[in-house]
Amino acid sequence: MFMFLVMLVCAVVLTSCEKDELDIRQNYPFEVQVMPVPKEVTSGQTVEIRVTIERSGNFHDAQYYLRYFQFDGKGTLRYHNEPPYLPNDLYELPQTQFRLYYTSQSTVSQSFDIWISDNFGNEKQISFQFNSRD
Repeated sequence: MFMFLVMLVCAVVLTSCEKDELDIRQNYPFEVQVMPVPKEVTSGQTVEIRVTIERSGNFHDAQYYLRYFQFDGKGTLRYHNEPPYLPNDLYELPQTQFRLYYTSQSTVSQSFDIWISDNFGNEKQISFQFNSRD
């Protein structure tokens, strides 16, 4: 009888202690919000582009990166007082809310794309187009 009781207790303990798998999530998709920008610029004019990365979750070690490519016109894109970004190079973003500055160097229409990605392979593309203003 004692042996039966010990086996019963062991069976109950072992079945009730099944290890639940912890769902540790690191990969959170994100959206990118951009405040409105002017539609027209003049050569030499600088436009401020306010960007916010809105995360669907918060993983402490998430890192965000930016790259851009200008395919029409000519201009420079920079972060704060940093040197201008080079097209197609990858730059780490220090914050999820930041301002970029685009300076027109063209008298024709200008178009460029910005890609924001994270260290898990998620990526969002934002397109900008500025018409030349005389």
